[in-house]
Amino acid sequence: MLLLVLGLVLFLGVHLVPTATDLRHGLVTRFGENAYKGVFALISLAGLVVIVLGYHKLQVMPGKNPVIWDPPAAMRHAAHGLMLLSFIALAASQIPSRIRTTLKHPMLVAVKLWALAHLLVNGDLGSMLLFGSFLAYAVYDRISVKRRGALGPLGAKTGGLGADILVVAIGLAAYGLMVLWGHAWLIGVPVANVSVAQ
Repeated sequence: MLLLVLGLVLFLGVHLVPTATDLRHGLVTRFGENAYKGVFALISLAGLVVIVLGYHKLQVMPGKNPVIWDPPAAMRHAAHGLMLLSFIALAASQIPSRIRTTLKHPMLVAVKLWALAHLLVNGDLGSMLLFGSFLAYAVYDRISVKRRGALGPLGAKTGGLGADILVVAIGLAAYGLMVLWGHAWLIGVPVANVSVAQ
């Protein structure tokens, strides 16, 4: 559990730096934009690796990851729906479109939907800590970017109907690939053939 917590502190901690504008500005002024971005990326990567290792360790060590609650099987329907929307929001974060304009910060929307979906179907302590932390971070960061007036990497760019169709198509394709084989390959847990009646 300690390894997972350490990873979350590293990854989410460094992602909180941009929410403190004075701190970020001070670091960029002192070390330069490129150095700041480089260190940010390195700490993020290190945190992500530690999170993966810590979470995996909890899943394979009996007795180290207690089950807090047993999610009802019907929650899988809700989780799939939320994940579909999450992939569409993720696609919108990279493509100027009316969907992106409406969501304002689609990457944070995607993270919130992803975290909530996984909280609905995972009742073990490690999962609750992992996905709960990301959900809390995304909510906090959304409040922060609204307060700061941050527009995100795409700025104020927008698009029309064609861009919206492209966003939805990419989101649907990515969701389909993840359900059919991606989740099993990346995470080791298949979701395509899991019966909701179990």
